[in-house]
Amino acid sequence: MELSKIKSSLEDGLLSFPITDFDEKGEFNAKTFAERVEWFVSHDVSSVFVAGGTGEFFSLTVDEYEQIVNISVKVVAERVPVIASAGRSIAEAKTFTKIAEKAGIHAILLFPPYLTECPQDGVYEYAKAIMQNTSLPVIYYNRGNGVLSAEYIKKLADACPNFIGLKDGTGNMQDLNDTIKTVGKRLSYIGGVPTAEIIAEAYLSIGVNTYSSAAFNFVPELANKFYKALRAGDKATVEEITQKFYIPLVRLRGKKNGYAVSLIKAGAKLIGKSAGDVRPPLTMPTDAEVEQLRQIIEQSK
Repeated sequence: MELSKIKSSLEDGLLSFPITDFDEKGEFNAKTFAERVEWFVSHDVSSVFVAGGTGEFFSLTVDEYEQIVNISVKVVAERVPVIASAGRSIAEAKTFTKIAEKAGIHAILLFPPYLTECPQDGVYEYAKAIMQNTSLPVIYYNRGNGVLSAEYIKKLADACPNFIGLKDGTGNMQDLNDTIKTVGKRLSYIGGVPTAEIIAEAYLSIGVNTYSSAAFNFVPELANKFYKALRAGDKATVEEITQKFYIPLVRLRGKKNGYAVSLIKAGAKLIGKSAGDVRPPLTMPTDAEVEQLRQIIEQSK
């Protein structure tokens, strides 16, 4: 796929992040995952990010990852770009990117290093080592213990021609705007905080036109309606959906760490598209919280 098409998909359109399907034993369910990916593409998305944070990348085995990327490429069949995650240690990230290359994945979403506190110069070396060892375009996820300043993002862009995009996981508009003004159109910029719709208007105000939509997993029509209203400047619709759906969802999400993923899987169950439960260390919502989620979905219709 041409790089221009990949970058265009990152800069205009709804970015979708499917959950990963597990069966009742917690094992990867290839059949229902394939059906989920097809369902996503049928709902007018600009790209599909598989095995991401919403897809529980952190808990996947190498074999599961290989199945996921191969299934996704086959199902999507070049209709839109398919982007897969890489990360953990440098050695593991190289393994994931090689699998993705072989499968025909179009680009990589590079996660920050695992767990340890990191100096920026070390994160820069981490990202550079991985980017320079793959032929695929790479989007860096600026989040957690791997947040890079504008200075280091520019340095990384200068060192790695295949570094094409930055996904913001901080929500820090001052720093993000600094990066955008410093690096400019050399990169594509994506909003990537959990439930990114809640600050989509702020992203848009500094030129970030797209964001990751996890809620798409259980309210695809609403997610599309919100995005189209946002881009059209339909403030009344944006405010209505924000008040009825996204604010209550974010408040519920805030009740426990990890609910940014767990609530998405609960929502998928509520609409009859179960992907099983999350894997530990995440936990599923309580029955009372699932009922709250059901009410949030109902009141948004």
